[in-house]
Amino acid sequence: MTRLRHSFALAALIAGSMGLAACGSGGEPSGGEATGGDLKIAAIFSGPTNDADYNAIGLAALNAAKEGGAEVSFSEKVAVPDVEARLNEAVGDGNTVIWTHGSQFADATVKVAKDNPDVNFIAEYDGEYKDLPANVWTIDRQFHLGFYGMGIFAAKLSKTGTVGYVGGLSLPFSFAEVHAMEQAFEESGSSVTLKPVWTGDFNDAAKAQQFTTQLLDSGADVIVGSLNQGATGTFQAFEGKPAGAGWVTAKYTDKSAAAGEHYAGSLEYDFTKPLGEVLDKIQAGTTTGRYPLGFETGVTIKVSDNVPPEVKSAVDEAMAKVKDGTITVKLDTSKVG
Repeated sequence: MTRLRHSFALAALIAGSMGLAACGSGGEPSGGEATGGDLKIAAIFSGPTNDADYNAIGLAALNAAKEGGAEVSFSEKVAVPDVEARLNEAVGDGNTVIWTHGSQFADATVKVAKDNPDVNFIAEYDGEYKDLPANVWTIDRQFHLGFYGMGIFAAKLSKTGTVGYVGGLSLPFSFAEVHAMEQAFEESGSSVTLKPVWTGDFNDAAKAQQFTTQLLDSGADVIVGSLNQGATGTFQAFEGKPAGAGWVTAKYTDKSAAAGEHYAGSLEYDFTKPLGEVLDKIQAGTTTGRYPLGFETGVTIKVSDNVPPEVKSAVDEAMAKVKDGTITVKLDTSKVG
């Protein structure tokens, strides 16, 4: 497995706020992290692990397993057409557990798992994977749960009554995010209008800036982002606007250091507990199952101190109600528009 080093502007700006300096070593494992030297884990990441985004949080989880006693390795910047070959390489290297970080790798992971029943695999998926092999766990990302909370967040923040959603690719999980926000508007009694757009690329900052500017020009004063490196473009669209004239949010990690005074908060994910608990299950002999992400298991909404306290209270209340089952967020992946 190769380890590649790349520099990215976003990572440089927000690595401090995410605590990336501690990713490689240091810190005590928290509850749920697997222990035991018999684990040899290979992880496969779609992008650079120093992206201060989705791949970085994957690496942090892998390093926690390493601190717990596992032998680990990883490949990064792996494209979908290449993942099957990387999976087979990981099998050939004698790994006992192979984890693919990203739902785009799920089908290839299942395919290789069927050919290698003595190796354990962990895939990520959005929903319940049908006919799951006996040696595969899935981590169900359940993005719609978090975006229900973001819907409450945006509705409480907006003064114009128009909220924009900026996504990358128009995939089923992003449709589910939009529908969850709409559900939040309806159930909270808000009359806010949601305008969703997709740039066609999770990492294209220029397109994100263009689409965000168009939303702001059309009356939106809150932009909810569902992007990776493209998030910088949503921030740049606010440059020159006075504080309080609008708000922007981000997904996966705290990006406040790159966003400026218009940053409202972030929908953040932590795979340390999910990965650790799945590894514990595997070590205990349960080699297949579904692990759902949620507000109890690696998901939180972090609200900026600049946001009015009543907005933060509404977000906290929404998370608590989703967590205890008072609110059931519908998984609606039907096409938007």
